[in-house]
Amino acid sequence: MAKTILTVDDKENVRTLIREYLTEEGFRVVTADNGQTALFVERQKKPDLILLDLMMPVMTGADFYHALAAEVRDRVVFITGGAFSPRARAFLDSV
Repeated sequence: MAKTILTVDDKENVRTLIREYLTEEGFRVVTADNGQTALFVERQKKPDLILLDLMMPVMTGADFYHALAAEVRDRVVFITGGAFSPRARAFLDSV
């Protein structure tokens, strides 16, 4: 059975690119466009790995992580498309 990867990013082109590549590599990929949607998807699909953008509207990646840290700590890889804001840097330093 293929491993499931949840990709969480507010940019559709990023989600599409990651989904296409990982699907070609044999993974099952589910996506979410913000942390709030990701909470629902994570609870429904229980992915093996979560690729998590930090800076998103509605609910940030940091807020998603804090909501489920005990459950997802070993399954999260943080991704970002740009320079870290002071808030994002502080979060990463605390993880």
